[in-house]
Amino acid sequence: MYLHLGQETVIMQDDIIGIFDLDNTTVSKATRDYLAVAEKNKQVINVSFELPKTFILTNNKVEGNKVYISQISSSTLLKRAANIYENNK
Repeated sequence: MYLHLGQETVIMQDDIIGIFDLDNTTVSKATRDYLAVAEKNKQVINVSFELPKTFILTNNKVEGNKVYISQISSSTLLKRAANIYENNK
């Protein structure tokens, strides 16, 4: 199934490695370094140019690792993912 990240962006739910709150996770230097390297390697996709709240780490066999930056909160995205999972049992 697909998860809507905002604007016109959807991703395969099976490709998601993690959904992370930017405020809480970027306190760590390791996370900031990872995001900087991902941006340098052109793996970061900004879903919206509004205030970013969440980053979603994905891995796809064809495209490899991607980091999506979204204005939607991590709790909202997790609820959407859980609803999709529950509806497809």
